[in-house]
Amino acid sequence: MSFDVFFASSNRKKYNEAKKILSDFGINLGFFKTTLEEIQEESIKKIASRKVADAYRKCNKPIIVEDDGLFIDSLKGFPGPFSSYVFKTIGNSGILLLVQTNRKAFFQSVIAYCDKKNGIVLFDAKVKGQIAKKPQDVGWGYDPIFIPHGQSKTYAMLSNKNEISHRYMALKKFSNWFVHRQKSNDQ
Repeated sequence: MSFDVFFASSNRKKYNEAKKILSDFGINLGFFKTTLEEIQEESIKKIASRKVADAYRKCNKPIIVEDDGLFIDSLKGFPGPFSSYVFKTIGNSGILLLVQTNRKAFFQSVIAYCDKKNGIVLFDAKVKGQIAKKPQDVGWGYDPIFIPHGQSKTYAMLSNKNEISHRYMALKKFSNWFVHRQKSNDQ
């Protein structure tokens, strides 16, 4: 099978979500399962750039990586770029213990693309929202505790999450660029 671009990650759930979203834009996404270099940095864009450079060195094919973070106002942006580690160590229950009154938060997603011709290109998106008072429904990551702005349910409860999420918006920006670039190259 031929793929337009590969998704580098060790997280199959992220890949499955990205594959479904990008298929709606006519992009056939392959999975390149790998563990990527994860630098400790306050900028998700810098983390994603380093990851995609590492991924491209490993597979030498057009590739994307996604890095995201949950930024909570009352915790001065924590866990932010450390969201994955924080989730593994204290989980949603630990976050809920830390968040008291100001529950405002946002999710940021950065899609980093790399190929030989274009080098590294970044696409980012943010979704504002709030932290629920208790987990609602089941889902992966912070989905059971994040309520996007304008919604009354958490990501985990929304049947249309893949149409409104931070990841969707960043992937949509990427797909618009990628499809336009493909059309330009065909002419």
